This record gives sequence, C-alpha cells and structure tokens, in this order.
Amino acid sequence: MVIRLKPGAYEEYKRLHQNVPPDVLQTAHEHGIRNQTIFYRDGYLFRYFEYVGNDFEKDMAALAPSTSAVRQRWWELTSPLQQPLDTCGPGEWWAEMEEAFHGD
Repeated sequence: MVIRLKPGAYEEYKRLHQNVPPDVLQTAHEHGIRNQTIFYRDGYLFRYFEYVGNDFEKDMAALAPSTSAVRQRWWELTSPLQQPLDTCGPGEWWAEMEEAFHGD
C-alpha cells in the first residue's frame, strides 16, 4: 500500500510511530495483521503487512476508523499528516499496489 505524506510531516509521523499505543497494535493483531512495516521515501509511505486471518474483507472492515474506537483515536493523530494519491477511488485512503514480483 502507498500514500503521500504531507510536506513537513515526516518527523511528526515518525515520532507518533515510535510509541504506537499497545491497544492499536493489539487490535491489528486480533484482526490478522502480522509483520507490519511502513517505509518512507521522497514524500511517500509504503506499507507492508502479512495477513493470517480467514476473512480479509471482514477484518479490514473491523479495523476501519468508523467501526473501531481504538483505530479512530489513532486515525485522528495520523490522518492529518497523510494525503491519498490522486488515483485513489472514493473511500480509498492507502492505495493498494499490485505485486509485480515475489521471491522467497
């Protein structure tokens, strides 16, 4: 997944992610998110995670800020720092990317 970071927001974004509240991490874990990493380059954030659940759509819906108070509080801190790509569709925040290559 990819999203833009607003100009000048990187230091604040990094600061927030140095102390992610445990309940934010626990909620993601409860919905199958593992091995999550966010990379930064030239104003863009690239998010990677592994999903180990059985119903991706259901778990992602449960993690939406509108359905999770834990995620809503985190969203209120992080979303003002982000800007969706111009190519995002309605309701899409982080843009999903197509896997072009995978190797083990």
